[in-house]
Amino acid sequence: MDKMEDKILVERVLKGERDAFRELIRRYQRLVEHMVARLIDDDRDREEVAQDIFVKVYQKLADFNFESKLSTWIATIAYRHSINALKKSQRFKNEDDIDKIKFEGSAVENTYEKEDYAKFINKWIALLPVRYRTILTLYHLEEMSYPEIMEVMEMPEGTVKNYLFRARRKLKELLEPQLNKEIVL
Repeated sequence: MDKMEDKILVERVLKGERDAFRELIRRYQRLVEHMVARLIDDDRDREEVAQDIFVKVYQKLADFNFESKLSTWIATIAYRHSINALKKSQRFKNEDDIDKIKFEGSAVENTYEKEDYAKFINKWIALLPVRYRTILTLYHLEEMSYPEIMEVMEMPEGTVKNYLFRARRKLKELLEPQLNKEIVL
């Protein structure tokens, strides 16, 4: 989407056009779902958090000033709201523990033959710490630039690049034994 299209859409939503808000949700639903899925494990919680994010987007839309892309602004809300949902769930005690959160459940079996490659990779990405899987999602799936990721995650560029490097390295370490071959990421 270009900024002009987004600006017109936002103006229509602010005028109270319900169809415009439905269109906004349709355009950015995948982005929100990616963000939430990387942070929230339970399917019911994911759906509730995603709905809450769009409510928050609607409530704050009048404050959006187009200094960044609408997608970046929505991703920021999704990231922060998902992190807050994790905090409320009492799954960790302090801010440092957020990087230690892992996918719950038994170890992922070698499902390469049973499932398609994307599902297989996503299961292993889910084993990474929250910030790593978020950065991988933003960079590779949402194709955001470093400045956009910096804004969403409120991190300096060096930290974003470092986390992306570490996330790729950790994913490679997890996948190589499963596939019994060296992986280039």
